[in-house]
Amino acid sequence: MTYQALQVGHVYPSRTGAVQSLFEIGLGIEKGEQVALLGPSGSGKSTLLRLLNGTLRPGSGELRFEGRDLAALSRRDLRLVRRRIGTVFQQPSLVPSLSASQNALCGRLGRWTLPQSLRALLSPSEGDARLAEAALDKVGLAHKGPARADELSGGQQQRVAIARVLVQDPEVLLADEPFSSLDPSLQKQLAELLFDVAQGRTLVAALHDVEMALAYFPRVIGLHGGRVAFDLPAAQVSPALIERLYAGERS
Repeated sequence: MTYQALQVGHVYPSRTGAVQSLFEIGLGIEKGEQVALLGPSGSGKSTLLRLLNGTLRPGSGELRFEGRDLAALSRRDLRLVRRRIGTVFQQPSLVPSLSASQNALCGRLGRWTLPQSLRALLSPSEGDARLAEAALDKVGLAHKGPARADELSGGQQQRVAIARVLVQDPEVLLADEPFSSLDPSLQKQLAELLFDVAQGRTLVAALHDVEMALAYFPRVIGLHGGRVAFDLPAAQVSPALIERLYAGERS
C-alpha cells in the first residue's frame, strides 16, 4: 500500500486560536490507484495533499508511506521520500526569468546539490538538455524550450509544470486543483495529458470539477468539514451524494 492514513488530524494555528482542518481521516491508497478528492472550499483537500507529499506533518494520528510513518522520518529520509512524490499545483510556480527547458529541469533539484543545480540550469549537460526536451515534447511544447516562462500562456505554463514533474520521474503524482485557473477549453486537454503522464503511477488529485472527477477517476473521496463524507467507486457516486457534499457551499 502506498499510503495509509490512521486517524489523521491536522490543526492550523490562527490569531483567534487553533483551527482544525482535518479530523480523524482514515483511508488507504494502493500503488497505481487513481483517486479524486472532491469537496467544497475549506473541506481539507489541499491540507490532505500537503500531508501526502510530506510538506505537512499530522497533528494527530499516523500517515504511512509504503509502511513508514512520515512523521517519524529523519529530515534526510523525508527528503528521499519527497523525491518520489511529484506535485502539480493550481499555479505552475515557474521561475519567470528561466526558459521552459530550465524550468522543466527544476524537476531534478531534489537530486542535485546547490553547485550541481546551478551548473545544470546555467549550462546543462547534453543528457540534461535531452531530458528537458523529451519532457517538453511529451506535453506538446518542444518548440518552446528556449522561451522564457513569463512569455508563455497560462495553459503553456501548466504544461511546463507537468513537464517538470516528468523530469522528476516520481512514483506518486499529486495534483491540487491543477486546471481550475484555466479556460474550460483547456481543462479537458490538460486532464487527458495529466492522465497520460500518470500511467503506471499512483495519482491523487483534488478537483473542483465534479464531472471531470467522475469521468476520469475510478475512485472518488468526498471531504466535508475536514472529514471523509464518502469513499466510493465513481460509478456509485450519486447526484444526491454530490448535492449533500456541497450543500453548505451552495446554500
